[in-house]
Amino acid sequence: MKRLVTLVLVFGLVLLHTFHVFAQATVKVACVGNSITEGAGLETTYPEALQALLGDAYEVRNYGVSGRTLLKKGDFPYWKEAKYQEALAWNPDIVVIKLGTNDSKPQNWIYSEDFVKDYVKLVKSFKKLPAKPEVFLAYPIPVFEDKWGINEAIVKNQVIPAVKKIARKANVKTIDLYTPFTGQAGLTYDGVHPNEEGAALLAKEVYQELVANEAASVK
Repeated sequence: MKRLVTLVLVFGLVLLHTFHVFAQATVKVACVGNSITEGAGLETTYPEALQALLGDAYEVRNYGVSGRTLLKKGDFPYWKEAKYQEALAWNPDIVVIKLGTNDSKPQNWIYSEDFVKDYVKLVKSFKKLPAKPEVFLAYPIPVFEDKWGINEAIVKNQVIPAVKKIARKANVKTIDLYTPFTGQAGLTYDGVHPNEEGAALLAKEVYQELVANEAASVK
């Protein structure tokens, strides 16, 4: 009889543990970035479109803040934002960072020598979280109209090569959002910010990379 009771208790504990594991199984995805991530004015932002693609097994949260820079010495550093602290506190499983567009402004790029150092620190601030998240660095999309100081030549020839270098130094993966948008000015509403169709393409590209990475990790 005692053995039967013991078996029932053990079985009950196993079921409880299994339920707890499944209850905690939702994969948390944090989208970090500037206005292109925040998606102000759009009916469906790229993180929202990404949520729809990934489905209920994932929870995607938008931590984008308009006008923010990766550079700590930039005019509006992402580092100082409450959204950054909220993203850290959420302890995500996956982090997609899309910064660098505003860093191309002249008042910010004068500190370009700090870009790699600052970006590596940002990546490490996420990688040291308890969840040990996988971090992806997204290339900025093309700038079709230089405005507000945002500069396509700097984005293409300096920011993106720097992001590649950062990914190697920090041992993280990249997501190429530049190439799919090349020659596609119609995917933006002002030459800089994606429109609804552009946000959907952003989400699709990020989704494909996340799914491909997951498939590779289980082989």
